[in-house]
Amino acid sequence: MNLRNRVQLIGNLGGNPKFYEFPSGMKMAKLSVATSDFFKRSNKVVKETQWHSVIAWGNLADMVKAKISKGYEVVVDGCLKQNCYTDKNGIEQQTYEIVADSILFSKPESLQQ
Repeated sequence: MNLRNRVQLIGNLGGNPKFYEFPSGMKMAKLSVATSDFFKRSNKVVKETQWHSVIAWGNLADMVKAKISKGYEVVVDGCLKQNCYTDKNGIEQQTYEIVADSILFSKPESLQQ
């Protein structure tokens, strides 16, 4: 395990994960995870939400597909990856995603019966 590039993220899924299976048989799940910070600005409490792209591969992707859906709280452990590409206007873009090594989850109270 690389200890120099570690990320732990605790947040909520903003939508159902997307699942892909490639011709090679490899499986991938993409999750959109929201984290929120609260702070005071001018004596008002402000909520700032950030969205994070999380990728799960193989058996972890299977678990995501079978057990996790929108609204679930997740704890993601993984590493940060940077991707570079050139968009349709010829401008170089950078994106970041978390490649998950493990995902813990809990069903939100509003979905529990």
